Amino acid sequence: MNKYVVTNPATGTTGPSFALATDDEVLNAIGAADRAHSEFSRRTSVAERAALMQRVADLHTERREHLAELIVREMGKPVEQALGEVDFSADIYSYYATHGEAFLADEPIELLGGEGSAFMRSASLGVLLGIMPWNFPYYQVARFAGPNLVLGNTILLKHASQCPESAAAIEEIFTDAGFPAGAYRNLYASNAQISDIIADPRVHGVSLTGSEGAGAAVAEVAGRNLKKVVLELGGSDPFILLSTDDLEEAVDAAVAARLDNSGQSCNAAKRFIVIDGLFDAFVESFTAKMTGNVPADPTSPETTLGPLSSLGAAENLEEQLGRAEAQGATVVARGIRTGAFFSPTVLTGVSPDSDAYREEFFGPVAAIYRVQDEDEAVQVANDIPYGLGSYLFTTDPEQALRVADQIEAGMVFINGSLLDSPELPFGGVKRSGFGREMGRFGIAEFANRKLIRILK
Repeated sequence: MNKYVVTNPATGTTGPSFALATDDEVLNAIGAADRAHSEFSRRTSVAERAALMQRVADLHTERREHLAELIVREMGKPVEQALGEVDFSADIYSYYATHGEAFLADEPIELLGGEGSAFMRSASLGVLLGIMPWNFPYYQVARFAGPNLVLGNTILLKHASQCPESAAAIEEIFTDAGFPAGAYRNLYASNAQISDIIADPRVHGVSLTGSEGAGAAVAEVAGRNLKKVVLELGGSDPFILLSTDDLEEAVDAAVAARLDNSGQSCNAAKRFIVIDGLFDAFVESFTAKMTGNVPADPTSPETTLGPLSSLGAAENLEEQLGRAEAQGATVVARGIRTGAFFSPTVLTGVSPDSDAYREEFFGPVAAIYRVQDEDEAVQVANDIPYGLGSYLFTTDPEQALRVADQIEAGMVFINGSLLDSPELPFGGVKRSGFGREMGRFGIAEFANRKLIRILK
């Protein structure tokens, strides 16, 4: 990689390119972030930083059409979904602006004996590195940068190479909101430079959202340098249907959970585990509704399914599906690739011995599994290396909590989908990563939880 470049996946046209940062520019950015932490973050109150963060939220709202237009062009997100992402990002920034003081308030400790008092105080660590993906260019940044800047950490942000314009637009918003130079810095860095940044003693932690391979590489460097790391990696989330009073409502939730962001979401439902008595009816209705979504021009407000993020992503998905069919899967509805556009695909009969059983399909592909009872549903749900999110539909409240307790995932959504919200912690277990973002837990990941004990 020698530059960051915009390639519109819908048209194949190439737009602006941006040169990689030089090594000197990277060192200068680290120095500026370190100075900003010392000169600004340590000398301002949480309330002052929260006021600036609210301005960041307001600027996202004011510039929502322009911001949305950028990511439609960079990664093909349908425009209405792009606008929704900008709005959600604004909500996250506003959430931490509103609740930051309460989350970071001193927490008293009841002493077992002796005189005096004790409490926990949350303090910033310093410079943090964020490595963010292309699938949600604004939202992923918001849930990392929002809480950490309110806490007082400063941010170096390495965005995906296909999202240089949106990356620059985010930095401009932080500058225009009044954050000082160095508090938030966009870096067009190379992978080799990332290792050096993590190793730099002025950098105190790193957060990555991306692939397993990228997460393992970053965690290795971070571990070698004793740096805190948060990882949000892949997922192949189960959607378990055990009972329902309204099958069509459950199907609608399943389709929405699979096709959001054109199927390119880490916590999308990807494996549909259906009780035997509902299986045939579910397959019929789900397939009809999936294939009713036709890939189209992402700039149109009517489009629900755009292209995949790149031609390469579509070609990789096509190769995965070819292997799945060769290894015995039944293709109920066959997706067709046209350039980067990929129509919805539905599979059944995926064998535990096949690659597709445990792979993540990052696109509009759904695999449906028939199970005989609750125990088998849990077994299939957990029989993968991932553990990000999960979805459970049942009319039995006791069963809902019983099954939720057994699912090996960081999140369980019961009788609903697309329920993400700023106050709800996000993160996974197993090979989906570790650490949490959003909610009160998100602001504590890169905090120094400092004990202060006073005798007199």
